[in-house]
Amino acid sequence: MSVVLAVLLVATAVGAIAVVTCRDVASQAVVLGAYGFVLGALFLALSAPDVALSEVVVGSVLTPLLILLALVKVRGR
Repeated sequence: MSVVLAVLLVATAVGAIAVVTCRDVASQAVVLGAYGFVLGALFLALSAPDVALSEVVVGSVLTPLLILLALVKVRGR
């Protein structure tokens, strides 16, 4: 196992724990975006560039954006 892969695996585990332990929903959405980026980097290191691109787009951008937009909509009432 290479050093890069080991670092990415540890970062993935730490990121998952960070997403679960966040109390505020807005900060949890931001941490979820960072976790999606780390997961995309892990997929890229595992030689799956198509899965990595999908994860970066959906996991890092779209899902946190939809969560934050829903929060703005709910808190606006």
